[in-house]
Amino acid sequence: MKDLLKERLARLLCVKSLVTMILTVVFAAMALRGDVGQDFMTVYTVIIAFYFGTQLERTVQKGGGGG
Repeated sequence: MKDLLKERLARLLCVKSLVTMILTVVFAAMALRGDVGQDFMTVYTVIIAFYFGTQLERTVQKGGGGG
């Protein structure tokens, strides 16, 4: 259990995850203020798609199916 927690924490701290989480917090704050522009929405969508695409790819390569 302890090793699993350490592994998840290590993955959480990787740069890609940090950027995605920070960007999501910024997006949420902007959405609450009603201040989300088209340019930001485009960048956010690309980054989120990349993040989840790489997660799916990793799952499929490990034999998890992904679906």
